[in-house]
Amino acid sequence: MSKVVLLPHGTAGDVLPYVFLGRRLVERGHQVTMIWIESFRAAAERAGLQYVAMDDGGFEEMLQNPAVWHPHEGLKLGFACAGRCLEPRLKAFFEDMESNGAPDLLLAPRSNYAARLLREKLGVPFVSVVIYPMGFVSAYEVPAGILAAGLLRLLPVFVRKLIFATVSPYDRYVMPYVKESCLAHGVVPPRKLNREWGYPPEGVLALFPSWYGRPQPDWPKNCLQWDFPMEDLSMEKPLPAELSEFLDAGEKPVVFTLGTGNHHTLHFFTTALELCSRLGCRAVFLTRDPTQIPEGLPATVLAVKYAAFSALLPRSRAFVHHGGIGTLALGCRAGLPQFVVHMACDQPDNGERLEKMGVGVTLDVRRFNVERALPLLRRCLEDDGMRRKAEACARLSHEQRMPESVLVGWLEDRMRKAGPVHQRV
Repeated sequence: MSKVVLLPHGTAGDVLPYVFLGRRLVERGHQVTMIWIESFRAAAERAGLQYVAMDDGGFEEMLQNPAVWHPHEGLKLGFACAGRCLEPRLKAFFEDMESNGAPDLLLAPRSNYAARLLREKLGVPFVSVVIYPMGFVSAYEVPAGILAAGLLRLLPVFVRKLIFATVSPYDRYVMPYVKESCLAHGVVPPRKLNREWGYPPEGVLALFPSWYGRPQPDWPKNCLQWDFPMEDLSMEKPLPAELSEFLDAGEKPVVFTLGTGNHHTLHFFTTALELCSRLGCRAVFLTRDPTQIPEGLPATVLAVKYAAFSALLPRSRAFVHHGGIGTLALGCRAGLPQFVVHMACDQPDNGERLEKMGVGVTLDVRRFNVERALPLLRRCLEDDGMRRKAEACARLSHEQRMPESVLVGWLEDRMRKAGPVHQRV
């Protein structure tokens, strides 16, 4: 039995892929520990993982800041928060290691600089997990939503490659924290984060299928491209009785959500309510923050805090959401037309991909009003061509899914190639 430590960072869409990985590794007989904030303890422990909670480095406070959903201000805040989380994460890791020993493998996003620091300090292998195509920032396929994406797409590929290799506009928000932690732990700090602490040599795991994001020539060579994890805790959290009764009582609803970590959605749900009124459709509103729901909802609209999408979406007509990769993946699997109301990070790129596939439409959240959104939502409900393509996407999602044994076997191979931990530490 080997020990694996998962070091996710972010909201549910960022964390649930690690719950999926941990669940599969536990089933294979490995000991798995996850380190992140207290709010994900229950989900991890229900999946059979050991859990170590850490100080959040101001993460929850950051989510309360409206600027976090701005394309570029949000990245600044995100990188700075990743830096503040570095020492709390290392503290939690070393406390766990003191009790349970060093791990044989670390799994984390590339932006989790604690994982790379631990690799350099302890010699523990580190596999970087990329959960959406934008994570590779390919010069051959410039993702929507990055700074000056439109201009970059006009440039020759060799110029884009040069720019991506030399320009890292957000590193300065995290670099002071990285240098401070490196010096405190006896690790030589990188001069350039992207160049020296880019993809780890042990391997990179891409958790999305090739039919959604094709491999590009500048992806790392030691990369396994697997599939969407499709983790939504459905085994632990059945649909609430109130929601099941609502679904049974009438026609299929439109599902609206802007993500679990968003506390600035009142305008979105107010607009959604008017859209449903004009189109005469039933709806389910999903948000953990009930203060974001307009008062006096009609009987045709139900608001709930949580519902497993794998159970809800097959009983729905269309899906209006923020474009988070886990949310989008479950929408694809259900064969639904999707309306992406994107904000920041990977969301604009994910929305553009769905639109190019012909299975959805997309709109910037700052332009989301009744006049602009009404014809787009009507297309999702009435366009037979879009529905047929969405159903074809669902067939792809089911028929071309790579076996889980390939994924777990590849991860185990990373541990074997690194050798026993006691020889590396």
